[in-house]
Amino acid sequence: MAGATTEGEIRNESHYHSKKDRVFVRGIQGAYSLKDELARLRAMPRVRKGSQIKFNDGPQAFSRHYVEPKDGITQTFHIHLEEYGPGGHSQKHGHVNEAAFYILDGEGYEIHDGIRYDWKAGDVAIVHNNCVHQHFNASNTKPARALVIKTKPMYMFMNMLFQHQVEPRPTTPAPGGEGFKVRELEDDYNHPKQD
Repeated sequence: MAGATTEGEIRNESHYHSKKDRVFVRGIQGAYSLKDELARLRAMPRVRKGSQIKFNDGPQAFSRHYVEPKDGITQTFHIHLEEYGPGGHSQKHGHVNEAAFYILDGEGYEIHDGIRYDWKAGDVAIVHNNCVHQHFNASNTKPARALVIKTKPMYMFMNMLFQHQVEPRPTTPAPGGEGFKVRELEDDYNHPKQD
């Protein structure tokens, strides 16, 4: 049946990265002095509680979006946490803006314009401008996690709008990742207790 999903699949339209109504740059309106906007910004919280922000997407690549323009906290950058399940990978895509992936745990690699770059916890992976890229977890048994900081909203504000998805995020688990649940709750984020 057309449009039907099998067990374990997630319809692509539910993925954060496939939504058509995302806010990339907020409108600033009001008096020219922007006095009201400055007052609004000063009244915004300065700390976002990760425990109150849920992961979305999956079942191979999950995202927890800490700061993005729709939140009203910032206008120029986007910060999110990516978790790749065992054997998981992200969508294959390209965009004008750069991005920095600080690897919190796990081992994996990037494919940037056909070139492989390996990473592990403690590394920083840089996605350069206008690069077609994809992120991969190299382990079939353990997840990998990265904190992502990008200036995408600023690029879009400057009308540098190119972005293209070559391959969508997977909607079925990777072999070895069946039954994986994203790590929503942890005792000590990314610092396992030593035995």
